[in-house]
Amino acid sequence: MFDSVRDDLRTTLDEIRAAGLHKPERVIGTPQSATVNVTAGGRPGEVLNFCANNYLGLADHPEVLAAAHEALDRWGYGMASVRFICGTQEVHKELEARLSAFLGQEDTILYSSCFDANGGVFETLLGAQDAVISDALNHASIIDGIRLSKARRFRYANRDMADLERQLKEAAEGGARRKLIVTDGVFSMDGHVAPLAEICDLADRHGAMVMVDDSHAVGFVGTGGRGTPELHEVMDRVDILTGTLGKALGGASGGYVAARAEIVALLRQRSRPYLFSNTLAPVIAAASLKVLDLLESADDLRVRLGENTALFRRRMTGEGFDILPGDHPIAPVMIGDASRAGRLAELLLERGVYVIGFSYPVVPEGQARIRVQLSAAHSTEDVNRAVDAFVAARAELDA
Repeated sequence: MFDSVRDDLRTTLDEIRAAGLHKPERVIGTPQSATVNVTAGGRPGEVLNFCANNYLGLADHPEVLAAAHEALDRWGYGMASVRFICGTQEVHKELEARLSAFLGQEDTILYSSCFDANGGVFETLLGAQDAVISDALNHASIIDGIRLSKARRFRYANRDMADLERQLKEAAEGGARRKLIVTDGVFSMDGHVAPLAEICDLADRHGAMVMVDDSHAVGFVGTGGRGTPELHEVMDRVDILTGTLGKALGGASGGYVAARAEIVALLRQRSRPYLFSNTLAPVIAAASLKVLDLLESADDLRVRLGENTALFRRRMTGEGFDILPGDHPIAPVMIGDASRAGRLAELLLERGVYVIGFSYPVVPEGQARIRVQLSAAHSTEDVNRAVDAFVAARAELDA
């Protein structure tokens, strides 16, 4: 039976390669950092890393590593259980309490990933008589989570408040019992920030709840690093916050839902990814507590990240590259053609700069790009070297 299936799969893979959409995996032989050593799938040796979500450079921070080593000795390697059976340790409860305080929410529940967190919210809170109104560019985990629920689905154009209001009215006219607006805090492919103040105003006007996935903001956006709700001064108006521990907050894995107390209480009883997935490894929980200590004690990493972002965006714009506007460390260099984006990424790797070309289906067709991601771990010299490499690679591509 599989012989016929194999032929179909090979044809599909050939079509992906022919269209320039194949996504190779490069292997690195070092810890995640501002520089990494590529061991396979590209230029060997040390290269500048401009494609990780390591926004604050904490993935190999010595204090985070020390906390992880200590936790491994104290709490062990893994729980081999789900939370409600025998998978809850003191360190998990401590992290949930710290995240609640940091994010200004009443309670927090940990998941093995933010993908699971988003996958566990909608089915638990919404039924067939309810409606979810989602931004068109929301993360795949939100889209998949919505699919798991029986709620009516409405979609509004990216950051378009007039369209959001139209969808809210349509949901109300359809007799929706509960209405939930859901948006990314920062859209991962563009670096654009959701207009949360306007969203909360519309939610108040139309009797809706607000949910924000703040994975690409928590830790460094806002004056205290508390994310887009802090940036827009709506921390007390957002009902549900989801996020990850796998980006700015240490870069390992794990996610959370921080929300009103009753929402979290119901998730503990009925959220399937929580009930049927192993507990977050205790070493990650303990290291995440150290990350929160670092974030609350100083803002030097956030300042450095802002400086690096401004320098890269300013220099690239001056060199004539098409950078989507904004001030987020996600800095998409727009290319358009998928094959050209992939080739440019290869040429950059040859020049010691590790970036990835993004193309369909990750981004819309015709909008291929290289998504550069700045980090507090980068030096000024690193940023300037990256821009110089872009200029040289473009010249070779156009020759």
